[in-house]
Amino acid sequence: MALAAATTLLGGAMYANANAASVTPDPSTSASPTTPGSTSPTTPGGSTSPSTPASATAPAPTGTAGTGSSVSDVVDAADAFLKTLDDDQQASVLLDFTQANATAWSNEACGADCRVGIELSTLSDTQLAAAEAVVEAATGTGTGTGYDQISQILAADDVLGETDSSYGSGNYYLAFLGTPSTSGTWQLHFGGDQLAVNLTYKDGEVVGTTPYFAGVEPATWTDDDGTTYAPLSGMHDGVESMLEGLSDDELSEAKLSDSTTGVVLGPDEDGDFPDTKEGLAVSELTDDQQQLVLDAITPWVEAADDTTAASTLSTYKSELDDTYISYSGTTALDTAGDYVRIDGPGVWIEFSVKDGVVDTGQLNYSSVYRDHDTDYGGEFSFS
Repeated sequence: MALAAATTLLGGAMYANANAASVTPDPSTSASPTTPGSTSPTTPGGSTSPSTPASATAPAPTGTAGTGSSVSDVVDAADAFLKTLDDDQQASVLLDFTQANATAWSNEACGADCRVGIELSTLSDTQLAAAEAVVEAATGTGTGTGYDQISQILAADDVLGETDSSYGSGNYYLAFLGTPSTSGTWQLHFGGDQLAVNLTYKDGEVVGTTPYFAGVEPATWTDDDGTTYAPLSGMHDGVESMLEGLSDDELSEAKLSDSTTGVVLGPDEDGDFPDTKEGLAVSELTDDQQQLVLDAITPWVEAADDTTAASTLSTYKSELDDTYISYSGTTALDTAGDYVRIDGPGVWIEFSVKDGVVDTGQLNYSSVYRDHDTDYGGEFSFS
């Protein structure tokens, strides 16, 4: 798996792995979606592009991630991407911001049957570079979070694709729900079977960064150059440290009575937050333990741009006294059935460990981040 020498699917350029190379974590620690158009990619003006559609080659992570751009920069990048598309392709990307379109995401390898937008594998190299710029501008700049994490998740999907052709980074979709603008409401909608990015904008501000689904299989892998990748290591290690910081009595209080085999509020479970919070109240913890809870939340929040992430984390910090943590299985998070939840007035995070789907000898990590109030920008009611 020569990931270090692979080209990015989104950008078509080489990535240097200086930061990723130092990360070697221990793996033990409902209307029908619109189908993308089938026309050949063309350059603006309708002429056939000399670039061939990109194959599903694994993107090597940048280590530098997103650009920390403003909303206007995201809009500019979206406009630039649209200009690389022909009319049919634009029709696949520019869709109405409806509940049916917004909720059309999944953690299954179901292609356009459960998603909207244009499939990355149909784009030329030029178009992919423009698509990359949109996602990069909209997401966080941290190593192992934001855009860097996204690129690693797509790379992991290409590892699966070597065994099962239904997987691969080419099977990801990009859509704009509503027209990208600094006025009005619209959503950047991007994802595939291991990722769902839903960023909602209103009048030039980010008003929703969830749902955000992030999964990976295999949980870790090493390329031919000896570089080890672990896209969800920050999430895994954060919730593990949070649990390790609890006493035996606190762990007993935090443990759920029922086992959980996957995330509860995944796709098609919009608005189904439990009426009663379960587990251990964060208000009962020391300042140091509460900081571990906040640290555990951080990797999910940092999927969004840096400014939005800082503001959101500040809100969740102010709500810690009304937040609960819980788990099932073991606290090592290295066995199928291990599960962790953080549930506050706003924040909802789940992290689940399962056996691999394609390779049962590997672990599969699944996680979902939602907000009780601002999923999809708070535009829809699911009660």
